[in-house]
Amino acid sequence: MHPTTSIAALCATIACLTLAAHADPPIDAAKIAAGARAYDKFCSTCHGEELVNNTGVSFDLRRLHANEHPRFVHSVLNGKNAMPSWQGKLTDEQIDSLWTYIRTNAYDAQ
Repeated sequence: MHPTTSIAALCATIACLTLAAHADPPIDAAKIAAGARAYDKFCSTCHGEELVNNTGVSFDLRRLHANEHPRFVHSVLNGKNAMPSWQGKLTDEQIDSLWTYIRTNAYDAQ
């Protein structure tokens, strides 16, 4: 094998692994449905029905990128600006399903 071929193959492998590390996990329909229900119950009043925020007052959650999960969890648990803290009101499972629902409908996931 030619030395540049093995370097190219190594670079391609590194690029694929990097993309996989930042990609969303496979779609789980049950988790998405649970997230949609939690969103309707807890989030839609401020963030808009079915993630469509026409008010411009609250953050458009569809803008969250896959690498912003820590930011999302922190905001949900601690609140941010006019958003209240949901700590003790939402379970970890609900927060995880909300994230899955949001990421499934995110601008960069379409």
